[in-house]
Amino acid sequence: MNYVYETHLHTIEGSACSKTNAEDYIDYMSGLGYSGIIVTDHFFNGNSCVPRDLPWTERIERYCRGYENALAAAKGGDFNVMFGIEYNFQGDEYLLYGVDKKWLLDNPDIMSKDRPAVRDLVHEAGGVMIQAHPFRERDYLSTIHLMPSVCDGIECYNAANPDYQNALGYEYGLEHGFLMTGGSDIHAFTQKDMGGMSFPYKINSIEEFVAAFKAGDGVPVQKKDAANAAQFVPVVDTPSLTTVTKQPFLQVINHDLLCD
Repeated sequence: MNYVYETHLHTIEGSACSKTNAEDYIDYMSGLGYSGIIVTDHFFNGNSCVPRDLPWTERIERYCRGYENALAAAKGGDFNVMFGIEYNFQGDEYLLYGVDKKWLLDNPDIMSKDRPAVRDLVHEAGGVMIQAHPFRERDYLSTIHLMPSVCDGIECYNAANPDYQNALGYEYGLEHGFLMTGGSDIHAFTQKDMGGMSFPYKINSIEEFVAAFKAGDGVPVQKKDAANAAQFVPVVDTPSLTTVTKQPFLQVINHDLLCD
């Protein structure tokens, strides 16, 4: 039996772009075949709904409400809720796994730090830093920013993005030998396609997720037309997600090359 976990999910409590209360995800995601979720609301340098003029402690308390509300709603059941962060720099966003509320409270200057410094703090906490949707293109973005040296892996499948952008990410992951994740980037139940990570054993905590990911035990999966699909399919077995058919139209900046 395989266990599938959502790795990229936004709640109305923490993300300004979400339309879904955290507690409502539990039954819905379970019904789609997930064994658990990682709540990854946008942090304050992204599309957060947390007011900017509050003291740091109160901002963190509000930021963590989505995760905590989902955790409370799942209590007593067999559905696992874990904590993560989606962290933004210049439109390049990273999924931070293995850090927690205390880590945020202990680092009130986190947003003044550059990519390598954030990576180092994540590593000190035992976590990993995964670049989300590395080749995402939107009308509000002017550039694609890459920095392979700060990544512990990349999100090769993001169900909210077109196939060609995911294929570019998959190719990039192969070129750099990255471990890869899959996720839905879900904000609302109207989303048609879904993604996640499949493991051959149950994941009980974010620490176990990080360890399983680093061991290479996870498989990025997709569920196109999820409401009607019978099962999740490995991304590697989906040609439209692994074969590059179009190059990015935005300028691509590799920050590692600029530092050479």
